[in-house]
Amino acid sequence: MANEKEPSQLFDAFVFPRVFQAFRQAIQPSKLIIALLAVAVLCGVGQIMDLSKPVAATANNQGQVTQTELQVYMTNPAQVPSFIEANRPTGMRVGIFSTLWHFSTSRFHGAIFRLFVLDIPGVARNIAEFFKAFAWAFRYHTIYTIVFFIIALAVISVTGGAICRAAALQCARGEKPGLTEALSFSTKRFVSFFATPLTPIGIIVFIGLFIFVLGLIGNIPWVGELLMGICMPLTLIAGGLIAAVAIGAVVGLDLMFPAIAYDNSDCFDSISRSFSYVYARPWHIIFYTVVAAIYGAICYVFVRFFSFVLLWGSYRILRLGVLGNNSKLNAIWPEPHFANFLGHSASAAGNWSETIAALLVYIFVLAIIGLLISFVLSFYFSANTIIYALMRSKVDNTAIDDVYTYSEEPEATPSVAEREADETKPSSAGDTQPESTSEESRTPEEPPPSEQ
Repeated sequence: MANEKEPSQLFDAFVFPRVFQAFRQAIQPSKLIIALLAVAVLCGVGQIMDLSKPVAATANNQGQVTQTELQVYMTNPAQVPSFIEANRPTGMRVGIFSTLWHFSTSRFHGAIFRLFVLDIPGVARNIAEFFKAFAWAFRYHTIYTIVFFIIALAVISVTGGAICRAAALQCARGEKPGLTEALSFSTKRFVSFFATPLTPIGIIVFIGLFIFVLGLIGNIPWVGELLMGICMPLTLIAGGLIAAVAIGAVVGLDLMFPAIAYDNSDCFDSISRSFSYVYARPWHIIFYTVVAAIYGAICYVFVRFFSFVLLWGSYRILRLGVLGNNSKLNAIWPEPHFANFLGHSASAAGNWSETIAALLVYIFVLAIIGLLISFVLSFYFSANTIIYALMRSKVDNTAIDDVYTYSEEPEATPSVAEREADETKPSSAGDTQPESTSEESRTPEEPPPSEQ
């Protein structure tokens, strides 16, 4: 009997295989629908905001964009102002969202393919360029970026919280909550989900103001530099706090939403938990994250290949049915490729019916692409929820199946006024009248209780 339990105990020691449950959790229909709604909302908002088209760009004779100011910023940020001024007379402009979308997807695929060949510097370079692109947007299109960031954070707070809650229940108890139940949890705790990523930024800004004020004092002749030298230890302490918060926020950001979903934590408690796990077991969280990233890349390629076979097989069979009239099919539906599901159309639609058909095909292909992106979001939040459960088990010695449920909420006790109202409420007509125990209500023959 002991020999039978020994392999199981040995396997349980390596709890990281639980990360491999993320794929099975990510493909659940309810999570994919929630993620698809988020993608649709964000893309819709981005397309509406892109009506302004503020990004300077150059185009070829066919009107296709050849270079944008973002690409110039990636090579030489100092040349961006001159590039904008040089292309101002031409009036060629594109949207910020579409520019970031195409650039981010290229960096995402670049990081995945670099990961497969174990090119770690290549992965780091693609990730760094991804964040550098958002730095460009914030620097040259500040208002647009702030507005879109707030909207995106609100959408992710609802959808990410719902996916994390569904993943927490499935990881802990094997339950699969419905779409409305998961969304209800995230909407009720919207403030916590929304404020959690912003709180570390606010803490860093607050501490940084101290150093900034000290720098202003340093402008005072003679006295300023003396005060700067005296307050240098405080400045270094403040800088250390900023470094600690920044590292904890970057590494522990993935654990903040799962902390709220798993333990019903508030904003500060989720940040405290994520920071404590990062600094208590840094190598564990790095190991789990690397395993999840590699496994997620493999799952993404598999799902993308499945989607490509779906589109390409349908296209090829449909091509056989049009009896060699490939020009009409190409005008309606360009042949999909593994790197580009939308394909490259060689001919334009000839009449109104082909135009409508091409639009419908385009929408359906976009739906497939949206589901692919939804899988990425679902996998991200599901995997991080599992990692949070593993880290909580390692650091706090809390069982993975210990998850918050609504039954744990304390029942509301009635107030004193409510209790008095219940006591003085007259009984209904059908109720029997209570026996009177007062002296006046007793008959003379009935002795008081003390005499009995």
